[in-house]
Amino acid sequence: MIERYSLQEMKDIWELESKFSYYLKVEIAVCEAYNKLGKIPDDALAQIKQRAAFSVKRIDEIEKEVGHDVIAFLTNVNENVGEASRYIHMGMTSSDVIDTAFALQIKKASEIIEKDLDKVIETIRNKAIEHKKTVCIGRSHGIHAEPMTFGVKLLSWLDHFERAKKRFVIAKEEIAQGQISGPVGTYSNISPEVEKLTCEHLGLRPAKISTQVIARDNHAYYMQSLAFIASAIEQCAIEIRHLQKTEVLEVEEAFKKGQKGSSAMPHKKNPISSENLSGLARVVKSNAQAAMENIALWHERDISHSSVERIIFPDSTILIDYMLNRFNRLVEGLVVYKGNMLKNASLFGGIVYSQRVLLELTNKGLSREDAYRLVQRNALEAFNNAEGDFKKNLTQDKDVCAVLSLQEIENCFDSEYYLRNIDTIYNRFGI
Repeated sequence: MIERYSLQEMKDIWELESKFSYYLKVEIAVCEAYNKLGKIPDDALAQIKQRAAFSVKRIDEIEKEVGHDVIAFLTNVNENVGEASRYIHMGMTSSDVIDTAFALQIKKASEIIEKDLDKVIETIRNKAIEHKKTVCIGRSHGIHAEPMTFGVKLLSWLDHFERAKKRFVIAKEEIAQGQISGPVGTYSNISPEVEKLTCEHLGLRPAKISTQVIARDNHAYYMQSLAFIASAIEQCAIEIRHLQKTEVLEVEEAFKKGQKGSSAMPHKKNPISSENLSGLARVVKSNAQAAMENIALWHERDISHSSVERIIFPDSTILIDYMLNRFNRLVEGLVVYKGNMLKNASLFGGIVYSQRVLLELTNKGLSREDAYRLVQRNALEAFNNAEGDFKKNLTQDKDVCAVLSLQEIENCFDSEYYLRNIDTIYNRFGI
């Protein structure tokens, strides 16, 4: 299915033009801090703010010569600023610019992702309300267990996403750190007050300590939070894929007019969105592992993390943005076959009501062992035959009928019994 959603806003954050814009924002914020502290004259600051500019093309030209992207960036900016450029980058090291700008990029990307999460949570919540009383079968080990409602299943999705959002918000706040601490983080040629003022201006908090770089466990924690979001999507996508199987067919992805599922088989309608999301989750989870590998650096710093982050952060934030939007549309358009849900819950004469019968027999005085034996033999006889009927077997079993009347057996097959505490579950979600 052709995706109509535009990823441009998220993609723009990671373009070179944007990256260097954040670099410039950091450098100017530092100059403003210096100005407040009386270290840069007002006219020099005005000149810097008016003239500071860069060209990605020119930066590339300079980098080919100097082999250092931050130096190339600064050289280009200085070309435009002129005499006042001597105040730019005073006492700083490259990582002061890179890590602080990186935090700003992540902060912006996080704003988009948080909105996406809110949208998905709201969509699932609405679906859960719609299907509060839609009876379906619950499964364990992939095997029919007991009746439940599709709404309760959706609430488990909702809970998963709410937890994922909670972790993400914590990680988003943790990673919103800046540093302006100079070589090896000792403030040898720059005042901690400059860092404080700069971070306040940029909406970040100063790192408690930076060893020339901000500790990468912060970044790994953030990437783990994205992996949790991907895993929540994957959990739901796998469920949809299972429920769309032909022999199950309880839900189905929306299939628009004119859409085709197979080049060879015209009857096919495949869960392509769910499969796509399952695959993309693997990428995000793998990227989280790469972020873990970035934590251990040599001494106060090296740049082994840098090359990895240039890939995994744009890729993962863009993917999560895409995945959340695609998943939201998937849930909004999900086709629910209530009739098939009831049909599946009634297979083999309602063997899924076996525990209810077991409990009724024990309530009548049978030992649990004897009751279990009676129920199991009737359930398995039904299960092992294509036309098996558990309820019928019970009504024809003399040992069962010696304890339960036909009406008492019938009462055991009332699905409403299993829904009596649904309101309690929904109340926990404020629904």
